[in-house]
Amino acid sequence: MAFSMATPATHFSCCSSSNETLLSSSTFKPLKIPRLGPTFWPWEKVKMGPLTVSPMGFGTWAWGNQLLWGYEESMDVDLQRTFNLAVDNGINLFDTADSYGTGRLNGQSEKLLGKFIRQYKGNKRIKDNIVIATKFAAYPWRLTPGQFVKACKSSMERMQIDQIGIGQLHWSTANYAPLQEQALWDGLVAMYDKGLVQAVGVSNYGPKQLVKIYEYLKARGVPLCSAQVQFSLISMGENQREIKTICDSLGIRLISYSPLGLGMLSGKYSPTKLPRGPRAILFRQILPGLEPLLRSLKEIAQKRSKTVPQVAINWCICMGTVPIPGVKTVKQAQENLGSLGWRLSTGELLQLEYAARASPRKMIQNVFQTR
Repeated sequence: MAFSMATPATHFSCCSSSNETLLSSSTFKPLKIPRLGPTFWPWEKVKMGPLTVSPMGFGTWAWGNQLLWGYEESMDVDLQRTFNLAVDNGINLFDTADSYGTGRLNGQSEKLLGKFIRQYKGNKRIKDNIVIATKFAAYPWRLTPGQFVKACKSSMERMQIDQIGIGQLHWSTANYAPLQEQALWDGLVAMYDKGLVQAVGVSNYGPKQLVKIYEYLKARGVPLCSAQVQFSLISMGENQREIKTICDSLGIRLISYSPLGLGMLSGKYSPTKLPRGPRAILFRQILPGLEPLLRSLKEIAQKRSKTVPQVAINWCICMGTVPIPGVKTVKQAQENLGSLGWRLSTGELLQLEYAARASPRKMIQNVFQTR
């Protein structure tokens, strides 16, 4: 059974006395909190264009990325167990990209995902309903629709599949190569018309460009299925709010990537306990300014007998988005699955929003994000 999360929304103005200062500010604009009836379980599905997907997907950016996520090929066995656990528990949306994987491992994420699907020994119907959403990079040498279609076919070859669920443009070139943009859009149209993808989507598109591509595709008979954006309790600025409003009005499903802020909302790190690698530089700058938010997350998690990541991911679901937290281990998959089957209350949602606003630091936005 498929549940649609495109339901009426409202502005909530109720608050406790501790929030009076925040509410009195002329700049306070509360998030729209969707009135969602069901508490989504993994085996329940939501609509994403012509597809039905789990209310949370899993991201595979780390699969093949040595620089940022410390990937080693010896991890593949555990990655396959992680994939199997996710599918066995109802997750059928997996996000990847043709650029995921560093150096000689470029495309490794797609290769592994395809391999794990082929080797999955569970129910065939469940296997056949797995939705791969892959992103095609807007490389400077991809200047024609034909080259973009070729990129799509290369991804299909890496994954050894006959059709991709959602083919996505990884980022817009409007900021630096506007003439390339239409060729990429025409590439999306071509891969859809050729039946290479079941649906098309975009990633890192700001409000203005999102409306433009929606109208461009619609005029050519191609519906825009989804829009990925960095969306979390530390990434909910005016751009994200505007994008969410546009998605709701146009019937586009918003996919929230980095729902845990690259791990800053995982509860694992502190200013004195940083991750290894390049993330440590970012964490050192931002984590000290997240204390009010992290404190509220821990308070709600303790009260709910949940973990901090489960609360942060559930917030994204309550906002009407489909979060795609990254997974590398069985333990992470098990924890993320605990984000489903329950809902934060209105009071808890407001508490988290106030705490996020009270935190002086926010996530740095993706450099490819457009207006």
